[in-house]
Amino acid sequence: MTAIPDEIEWRIAPSPVPYAEALAQMEARAAAVAAGDAREQVWLLEHPPVYTGGTSADPAELLDPRFPVVQTGRGGRYTYHGPGQRIGYVVLDLNKRGRDVRRYVHALEGWVIDTLGDLGIPAFRADGRVGIWTHVPDPAGGSGVVEAKIGAIGVRVRRWVTLHGFSVNLAPNLAHFGGIVPCGLAEFGVTSAERIGAPTDFATFDAALACRFGAFLDTHSLG
Repeated sequence: MTAIPDEIEWRIAPSPVPYAEALAQMEARAAAVAAGDAREQVWLLEHPPVYTGGTSADPAELLDPRFPVVQTGRGGRYTYHGPGQRIGYVVLDLNKRGRDVRRYVHALEGWVIDTLGDLGIPAFRADGRVGIWTHVPDPAGGSGVVEAKIGAIGVRVRRWVTLHGFSVNLAPNLAHFGGIVPCGLAEFGVTSAERIGAPTDFATFDAALACRFGAFLDTHSLG
């Protein structure tokens, strides 16, 4: 793993963390960072199955709430979290890294895209659609490909300290996304590293993510 700056804690949860518990810990850390009482943090974890609604969530897009539904202050609409999905909660102080939320989100997307590329998954941004995308074979058949979402981005900034972050589908049960309209994009499907045939274990993904962390901090003067 690449060297992580001393002012940032790199934390990996050894087992799934309930969403409400993780949210409380993340918000407490962000408050402590804003007060100058704690280090910034990158926390990698997974959750038991849960649907979360962002500030733009439309109740009509909650199709089959078969799992707990939690409203949260991050941006975006409904998404699903569950086993096999890597969550990254990123608590950084933009007071010292540049007060530019758009630049931060762009850098966060780039970090995940570059990491997936290192694992053999050609991921990309899509105009007008926040998140991480890749190409998959057209489910309708034939030789064509379509775009599918492999990662989600949801960010909140409070007192210029970031909360929430990203999720990446390594090997979740993709059928669980059927309870919602993921991120409000009914016309697009979701996919995973497992479905693409890429590495799915957390250790491999986390190591690749760490190797790209320095470049993420350097992007647009976040470092």
